[in-house]
Amino acid sequence: MDGPKTTPEDEKRQKLLREIGDRKLPYLTPKDVAFEQLSKAKYSKLHLRQASCVPKEIHQKVQRGLTALRDCKCFAQDLIQIRGKDVLTPVHRLLVGNPGHTYRYLDTRLFAVPWPTQQVEVKYSNEEIGKACQAIKDLNEYMQSETVKILFDRDVAVENDKGCVEKAMTSTLVEDSESVKGGHNQQSDVNTELKNRSSFNVALLNYMDPSRMKYLKEEPYFGMGKMAVSWHHDENLVEKSTIAVYSYSCDDLGPASDESNRNSFEGRDPTLWHVGLKIAWDIATPGLALPLYPGDCYFMLDDLNMTHQHCVLTGMQSRYSSTHRVAECSSGTLDYIFGRCDVAMKNLHKDSTLGISSLISLELELVQQTEEIHNEVEFEWLRQFWFQGKRSAKLSDWWFGPMAILENSWKEMEQMTKLLLNEINKTQWSFEEKQQIIRCVLPLLEERQEMRKIWRIRCQSSLANDLPMDEQPACRPYWHSGDPGMPLPFDLEEIISLLRNQILPEVCWYFQRK
Repeated sequence: MDGPKTTPEDEKRQKLLREIGDRKLPYLTPKDVAFEQLSKAKYSKLHLRQASCVPKEIHQKVQRGLTALRDCKCFAQDLIQIRGKDVLTPVHRLLVGNPGHTYRYLDTRLFAVPWPTQQVEVKYSNEEIGKACQAIKDLNEYMQSETVKILFDRDVAVENDKGCVEKAMTSTLVEDSESVKGGHNQQSDVNTELKNRSSFNVALLNYMDPSRMKYLKEEPYFGMGKMAVSWHHDENLVEKSTIAVYSYSCDDLGPASDESNRNSFEGRDPTLWHVGLKIAWDIATPGLALPLYPGDCYFMLDDLNMTHQHCVLTGMQSRYSSTHRVAECSSGTLDYIFGRCDVAMKNLHKDSTLGISSLISLELELVQQTEEIHNEVEFEWLRQFWFQGKRSAKLSDWWFGPMAILENSWKEMEQMTKLLLNEINKTQWSFEEKQQIIRCVLPLLEERQEMRKIWRIRCQSSLANDLPMDEQPACRPYWHSGDPGMPLPFDLEEIISLLRNQILPEVCWYFQRK
């Protein structure tokens, strides 16, 4: 059996390690004399906001909320895929965000527990969870406003550096509604862009306890020590959007954390959590290791996440982080997938009098579109949701209603596939027409069959079975052969074989002619 395929990232990593050899690359921490100069020159789009600059009420609410979520066992390890192999994240995670939003990373779709909104009613499992979600929403709004200010101040500074003092003066403040007429439209566009790049729609919460992490990798390039999260770019984000992170390490370290002891370490202090940064695939520029004290925030601005990589270096304490993101949601919201279902359903006619259904059109484009939507609903939504067990029920039952609606739509699409297969078997089709429709639908059915096998294997893996019962994956939808409630079997191999056989005569005729 073939092993995992090598990705371009793997090849770059191996090349970098070969170039480094046995040595370690240099990196700086704030105690190094050249730290500030390097930060300004090569890491200027990283912005630190110390805990003392954050309002006390934000600290109190957020820290209390994060602790409550941990006590209610709301954090869970994700069973992700890396190069086709299932891996449990050492970090425990939870996604909170706008109702109906999701965030996708490493072939895993996380479903955001909705934070409170006026438009959507959310019933939480208990009052403390509701307060915690509200605290994360309040933090999200604070992070958004701070990001806009930071980006605005940076833009003004750049304009001043260029000598464009007049242009900077007309900019004034982001919130100023009394803009100078000549620069109003231009400034309005700038403000809109800044807000779009900081309109955080989800917050990925992380809980990390080094004492419970069975295996922590050594940082391979600089010798920075143990990593809770390896070097990476964050995925699935709006281009050039900011990532804003609130960090909270919550246990007292005792004497080891004294300022007098910190300077005794060479390199970074291993008792403290750090965020590590480096320019992607660059061995000429030293890396950075930035210590994170309880309540510190940092902002990765503009294209920093694209040009640089970051990692999380462990300390001795347990730590929470709330990472606020502008998730790229063009295909990641309930509104989107419900809209896709509506498109598919337009090709289904139901006769309520006779109790029968039929396809409105057998146009190849419509057939292909419906079967693509069928696969998208099943593998990007239903199976992704149930693969994560019923862990969202620990916080709220909000997602179960939408998932029931999606599953009903998916069953309708199963019926539409059966209607299509029935049509293919009718005698009025010419040979060419039948070939066209089979060649259109066959690859999508083959993909469906293969994906069902993969998801079923993943659900039955040893890693999945080792998870707590309420977090174990469910292979859903799943049904046994002959289930009267399902129009088609779960295993499509026989149907696929029959369709393949119907295109064989054409292939034989082609080679006979040659």
